[in-house]
Amino acid sequence: MAGRGRVRVPGVVACCVLLLAGSGLVGCGGPDGGAQRAAVQRVLDRRAAAVLDRDRSAFLATGAPSANAADSFDHLHDVPLAAWSYRLTALHRTGDRATADAELRYRVQGYDREPVTAARVLRLTRTDGRWYVGSDEPAPGTGEQLWEQGSVEVAHGAHSLVLGVGQPRYALRAVARLADRAVPAVSAAWGDDWPGHVVVVVPRTLNGMAGLLGAPAAGYRGIAAVTTAETGGKAPADRIVVNPEAYGGLSEPGKQVVLTHETTHVATRAHTDAATPLWLSEGYADWIGYRGSGRTPAEVAPELDRFVAQGHLPGALPKDADFAFAADAGKLARAYEGGWLACRMIADRWGEARLHDFYAAVGDHSRRAGAVEDALKKVLGTTAAEFTRQWRAYLTEQLG
Repeated sequence: MAGRGRVRVPGVVACCVLLLAGSGLVGCGGPDGGAQRAAVQRVLDRRAAAVLDRDRSAFLATGAPSANAADSFDHLHDVPLAAWSYRLTALHRTGDRATADAELRYRVQGYDREPVTAARVLRLTRTDGRWYVGSDEPAPGTGEQLWEQGSVEVAHGAHSLVLGVGQPRYALRAVARLADRAVPAVSAAWGDDWPGHVVVVVPRTLNGMAGLLGAPAAGYRGIAAVTTAETGGKAPADRIVVNPEAYGGLSEPGKQVVLTHETTHVATRAHTDAATPLWLSEGYADWIGYRGSGRTPAEVAPELDRFVAQGHLPGALPKDADFAFAADAGKLARAYEGGWLACRMIADRWGEARLHDFYAAVGDHSRRAGAVEDALKKVLGTTAAEFTRQWRAYLTEQLG
């Protein structure tokens, strides 16, 4: 759906992975436990330094002879990395074999102000007193990293960095061009209180997208893109993750709306929290996405237009549950459209500056209870009941 695609993915906390009893692995105890942990940390440090130095030989020297480590190193070749490190969080050893739980931390040059973190599980073997990495994989329940799906191609834009796997360069450059238009469009509406650039990730397939998000592919079928801080880890700035199958079927204007919508989520992230209802976060992203497009309410909100024309009128603003992708497609569309019309109404009747202030005021609260009501009173000078009444009237005026 053009302009749709935001999903909140539960955060992945990088932590020690607990192994089930009976797995054959034991905690690294005994008099040499600390020494073995230090030895494993050293090999991880050498591995990280090799990645940053682009030293293939040094990287391969940290791997076991049977490990197929060359691919993962080569796949990272074009990614502009500013930092890469591992922090060992647990070591489970049986003789000359061990499983290490670690936190990978990395930064993309010019885009990540703080490191992205991802929980990893590494399996090691010891030969002649030295530890070697046999495998390095996502921790259970977390997503893959893009380079684990293939060689990463990179397209640099004026305000964007596009990372892709299995995509032709011209397609990644096309995404960068649209992202470069999205960034100033978002700044024109939201302001400059954000980094002013985006990282867009384009996997080969829908399944690749799901792998990055650590979730079933069925949940994203038909969703053109999502914005999430969790592409297999925790990011300080959201990544826009594209579903190449749904995105590829959109018109050029539709693709632009999607990327502008998702870029809005990046820009507003610092003011979006548990207090922010989805009708507001999604509606505001759609409002900026369609801002200046010249499209009428009936064109942007066809499902709600038909609903109203049939004599129906929503009794309340959309609930968070209405945005579930597993829900009825019509209901989901009406939820997005209803949120967009609520934000459009605020911009029309109170002004765009008040819409911005309302969004920020809701996000200033730490929890949902009372957040919208307080912002409605302080910023718009109204109540929840009156706002809902006006929104329902606005639907009747604009649609049907």
